[in-house]
Amino acid sequence: MSSTEDLDYPQVIVQYSNGFLISKVMFTACELGVFDLLLESGKPLSSDAIAAHLGASTMGMERLLDACVGLKLLAVEMTQEGALYRNTEISNIYLTKSSPKSQYHIMMYYSNTVYLCWQYLADAVREGRNQYERAFGILSEDPFGSMYRSDEEMLKFMAGQNSVWSICGRDVLAAFDLSPFTQIYDLGGGGGALARECVSLYPNSTVTIYDLPKVVQVAKEQFFSPEERQITFHEGDFFNDSVPEAELYILSKILHDWDDDKCKQLLAKVYKACKPGGGVLLVESLLKEDKSGPIETQLYSMNMLVQTEGKERTAAEYSKLLEAAGFGVIQVRRTGKLYDAVLGRK
Repeated sequence: MSSTEDLDYPQVIVQYSNGFLISKVMFTACELGVFDLLLESGKPLSSDAIAAHLGASTMGMERLLDACVGLKLLAVEMTQEGALYRNTEISNIYLTKSSPKSQYHIMMYYSNTVYLCWQYLADAVREGRNQYERAFGILSEDPFGSMYRSDEEMLKFMAGQNSVWSICGRDVLAAFDLSPFTQIYDLGGGGGALARECVSLYPNSTVTIYDLPKVVQVAKEQFFSPEERQITFHEGDFFNDSVPEAELYILSKILHDWDDDKCKQLLAKVYKACKPGGGVLLVESLLKEDKSGPIETQLYSMNMLVQTEGKERTAAEYSKLLEAAGFGVIQVRRTGKLYDAVLGRK
């Protein structure tokens, strides 16, 4: 019988074990401003120069830069003066703050908030509830009260969601032809990136973002200009307040925050308010019907465990929720990207 010493150490275990380390390297380079500095410089820089600009130690910065090269987030050129570092196309597009497709804000949200909750994943699995109380010392009965525990945290979350829709929004909005719907409500639309994509794709539509008063206030101040007349706002709590009449309701990454009973409650309100012939568009990351993947969606579902009351679901599970509320002619479109679309008609 072979001893454990004779067995190959599975490479997949090494990769999975290093996942946390890899993401923290990327988050740290974003937080310190490495990619922004290299973009602004317009030329490759040495580790000494980067460290001096960013107020970091030369030894620490050199190791960080080399790790980013290994992750293909940076490229290095060896010269007579030493190693010179520059951004790759990926980091220029997705990791610099100034890029239209920047993912900087969602990176910072994951680094400073999500990861703190994930430290208590074992407790979440044992208890079946989110971990805001352990991570931040605040009561967790209201997940969004915890997420929006300060203006700074709320802005960080909203900016992070906007960055997601900057790269995924058009895919889900184009999954179906939504041009017949001109009066649209975006429930929980937050910073408005998905609403902005919607009026861009369907210029005859108007979108009203329905969100909590403090979220609407931040959205107006931080993310919108008065010239954007196709997008308006409605302040309220759509679980406790009425839902106005509209032709189409968009619920993007809303139902995955809540248990089935809360989802049925909200969808029933939406169905009652929906005009005849109208519908509801669910934007969610769909699990396969046997729940064997995709791995990204499975991990999102774990994140729902540590942060919310909800979970990720299959297309059949979302269809069942829609049917329970009264919606029919349910269609599903998998985009092949991070998020998919489910359309139910009244």
